[in-house]
Amino acid sequence: MPIWFVAGLALFGCDGSSDETLIVYAASSLTDVFEQVEGDFEAAHPDIDLVVNYGGSSSLAAQIEQGAPVDVFASADQATMQRVLAEAAGVPSVFAHNQLTIAVEAGNPEVIAGLADLTDSDLIVVVADSAVPAGAYAADVLALADLELEPASYESSVRAVAAKVAIGEADAGIVYRTDVVANDARLDQVTIPDSINVVAEYPIVVMNDSPDARAFVELVTGESGRSALDAAGFGLP
Repeated sequence: MPIWFVAGLALFGCDGSSDETLIVYAASSLTDVFEQVEGDFEAAHPDIDLVVNYGGSSSLAAQIEQGAPVDVFASADQATMQRVLAEAAGVPSVFAHNQLTIAVEAGNPEVIAGLADLTDSDLIVVVADSAVPAGAYAADVLALADLELEPASYESSVRAVAAKVAIGEADAGIVYRTDVVANDARLDQVTIPDSINVVAEYPIVVMNDSPDARAFVELVTGESGRSALDAAGFGLP
């Protein structure tokens, strides 16, 4: 039995609660923003239990393709969103932008100055798997910089990349700028020039058309959501 199905049973009222449940799937890089949005949404809708499943966008899309119950999906790229449009009830809209940066330990002890330094075989460098939007974006950036990188590992999400650098298991990693903002006590960043960087677009879509799902999307794309996104370091369309 699929894990998502077992989780779904737990979500839908095994405790006898009469509250409605709204299920949102969101890219892991949205964790901090959506945790704030979740609080705002539940304060305005106390009869709704909002459950947010975070992960690599490609992994979340695979769960949706396999029939996992979901009301709203927010991806870190357009390509992954395209995979689930056949199951979507609405039309996706871009609500945020992001860019890549190099995450290093606080104080930059290895004195990393740019992408070219990441090819040093003495450094432990990690990136997201190419199936994950952050990994695909990283491959694009390295190609634009005409660099070949052999990372120590490919991680399942960009948050996992940031975490490895933050706890000292890696010297550097390619992450979103927002991941450094979220870990500013443990991470510093080395900026990637705009000329070789890419802009990540974040689309959101209603998967199961309902007033609750539409209300969540409206909150994310409205003043409250945009304020949270801006504070977290995202660009706004």
